[in-house]
Amino acid sequence: MRAIFNLFRNLLWWCTVGIITAIEFFFFGLFLCITLIGIPFGVECFKLAGFTLMPFGKEIETDFSSHPFANLIWLFYGGLTLGLTYAFLGIILCVTLIGIPFGKQCFKLAKASLFPFGADVY
Repeated sequence: MRAIFNLFRNLLWWCTVGIITAIEFFFFGLFLCITLIGIPFGVECFKLAGFTLMPFGKEIETDFSSHPFANLIWLFYGGLTLGLTYAFLGIILCVTLIGIPFGKQCFKLAKASLFPFGADVY
């Protein structure tokens, strides 16, 4: 029953935020994979695209210390903007009663967007 409820919430998520941000992460990942230096960052974009498609029913555990240099580069070149955007969206969604579950997912995605290297999605 819980899986069906999570699927329903993921479908609502796709209609509001999920598809747009997943497509953005996917194309940005393709763009980063053009260069040899950008391949690890592109792979992290693909991981975030998959997580963005179905965040309900999944958890993420970040470990900044496993790749601190890569996480700092990511943070400087876009991670901070992504994290703040998801946090702002989460605050806006939590103001409404029906948006609270979606706001929680935005906070989860904000954490993942800040430090994706070493993050495990389960």
